[in-house]
This record gives sequence, C-alpha cells and structure tokens, in this order.
Amino acid sequence: MDRCYLTGSVGSGVGRWVAAFVLMLAGCEESSDSGGGGGAYVGGDNGTGGVATPGTGGSFAGTGGMFGGTGGQSVGQGTGGVVGTGGTVGTGGTVGTGGMVGTGGMVGTGGMVGTGGMVGSGGMVGSGGVEPPPVDNGEAVPSAGCGGGSSPGGGDFSLNVDGTQRTYIVAAPAGYDANRPYRLIFTWHYLNGSASGIARGGYYGMESRAGDTAILVSPEGIGAAWPNTGGRDVAFASAMLDWFKENYCIDESRIFSTGFSYGAIMSNTVGCALGDQFRAIAPMSGSGPRGGGCTGQVAAWLSHGDTDSIVSFAGGQGSRDHWKSANGCGDQSTTVGDCVAYDGCDAGYPVHWCEYSGGHTQPRFAPDAIWAFFEQF
Repeated sequence: MDRCYLTGSVGSGVGRWVAAFVLMLAGCEESSDSGGGGGAYVGGDNGTGGVATPGTGGSFAGTGGMFGGTGGQSVGQGTGGVVGTGGTVGTGGTVGTGGMVGTGGMVGTGGMVGTGGMVGSGGMVGSGGVEPPPVDNGEAVPSAGCGGGSSPGGGDFSLNVDGTQRTYIVAAPAGYDANRPYRLIFTWHYLNGSASGIARGGYYGMESRAGDTAILVSPEGIGAAWPNTGGRDVAFASAMLDWFKENYCIDESRIFSTGFSYGAIMSNTVGCALGDQFRAIAPMSGSGPRGGGCTGQVAAWLSHGDTDSIVSFAGGQGSRDHWKSANGCGDQSTTVGDCVAYDGCDAGYPVHWCEYSGGHTQPRFAPDAIWAFFEQF
C-alpha cells in the first residue's frame, strides 16, 4: 500500500472514518496528528483500545464495522462492511448485484438502463415504456395485391399510357409485408425537376418520416412539367394507381399526394380529378386545381410564401378557397403549429393553410407538418 498522509486535526466520529475511507480507496495508509474531540487514539474512531488494540464496535473495527474485520484500524473488508457483502459496494450494495449498477440495479437488469429499467425492456423507452402509441385511424381497405406474396420491391418502373412510355421511381419498405396494407404517397417534382431528384432528396422528407409505414412514388413528367394538356398526366396517375393496387398491398383508403410548384399544381389536379381515390393532398406553392369538375372529396394542406413571384400568392389563396368551399369550411380558424385549420369543415376533410414570409420556396416546417397531416388519416 502507498503511504499518503492526512495531517492536521481530523476530529472524531463520522468525519474521521470518512477521511480514512477516502485514503483507503486511494490505496494509502493514514496518519493524524491528533484526533479532535474524543481522541483518535483513545476511545475515538478506532473503538476502545486505541490504534492497534482491537476494539469492539468501533468505526473502523469490530464485526459489522465500517471496514469489517475484528479489531484495528486497518483490518480489511469484513462481512457487512462498506465494501463487504451487503455494503455500499458489495453484493446488494450500490454497485453489487441488486445495487445501483448490478443486476436489478440502476444500470443492471431491471435497473435504469437494463431490462425493465428506464431504457431497457419495459422501461421508459423499451417495450411497454413511455413511447407514443401507434396511430389508429380505423379500418384499412386492402388492395388486390394484399396476400399475394412478394412485391416488385423498389426501383425504376415504367408503364405504357395511351401509347407513351411513362416512368416512375418507387421506394418500398425494406421489411415489406404482403399482408399489411401500406399508405401510398405520390411526390410530384417541380418545373425542370425530375423523379430521381425527388427520390434522392427523400421524397420531400416523407421517406424518413413515414419509415416502414408507406410506399412512396416519384413520377417523371413529360417536358419536366405538370399537368400536361389533354389529361394525359391524370391518365398516368390513374394507371399508376391501378398498378400499385395490383402489385403491392396498399390501403386504398390512405392514398396521398404532395409536391412543390408544378408538383403542387399536379397535387391539386389529382385531388380534384381523382378525389374518389386520394385521401389527402399537400401542395406547396401551387395553384389550381385545373381542368373540369372534381370527383369525390379530399382533405387539403396548403403552404405559400407571401412574396412568391413565380406562382403568385393570390394563386395559392385561390387553391385554399377552392378546398375550403369543397369541404364546407368556414372562415374562422384555429392555429396549428405554423398553419391554421379552418373551422366547420366536413368531418374527416380538414383544410390547413400555411402562409409564411418568403418567396417561391419550400418552408422548413413543411415535411413535419405534411406528415402529421397525412398520418392523422
């Protein structure tokens, strides 16, 4: 053992044995000039009989004493002591089995980190802990592809639509289950954008937020714009819907659309023309819908910058007013995050309007807000 010395007046009782304990943990011997009240050497911390005389019940001596052992100051780690079985460090103690770190302790099995603990199974984060419950949005409507075994997976695909080869990119969950109906989310690109650009960018942030709960698709426009005249892009969207229903297990009651700029215009368009198949849309900085009368009804989340010089702010307000009217909403609203939700809308068909200071951009809050909007259905 190294020789380190504690000098000066240490006092008696608890102060004395605490100082000695610290030195012991450092691997040192102790020396003191005097014992303070009660004496360090006679009748003091070492028990009756002084430094070397084995006392009974003294702070450093005697069976059950702080360091265990029978007698003197430096006798080792006896049963019941601070370090011994049942003590601060021993079995059942702060670090030992059942203690702060051991099995059942703060870190061990059943402890703060272990199984059943704050992080472990049954704990704050683990199974049965304080994680939010899964969203329950009612009965799914399984498509024809449910129960059909493996799917085409993810990747590049094409369809012949009225004599034109159209392409699109699909992201499917890694653990795809043919017996589980998934959400289907369309993500339309902006002017001069591309399907691959949207896919590489995470499908407007939907891929990371949806996790394994959705299948995502990024279609390719003709001439890098939407929607084309003659309804050919609506026909493309309809053909893709049929293909997904046959080849994947999707929930036909939970089909969604989002996009920016021309992609927003396309979202407004399919929300109108195919409203009997889409559940909700989330156009960012768009206008419309364009074309003829609408079919069915969709919930709508819309965002637009108040200084947009590419697609006018008035155009975005026109889209908002269209969906407010279609869904029976009033003019009063309630704040929801960075947006407002209009009061009085038909049950299940809310309209959210997200006006922000800025130009023709995608607002930072959009991915989280859009996913939260889609997830409620």
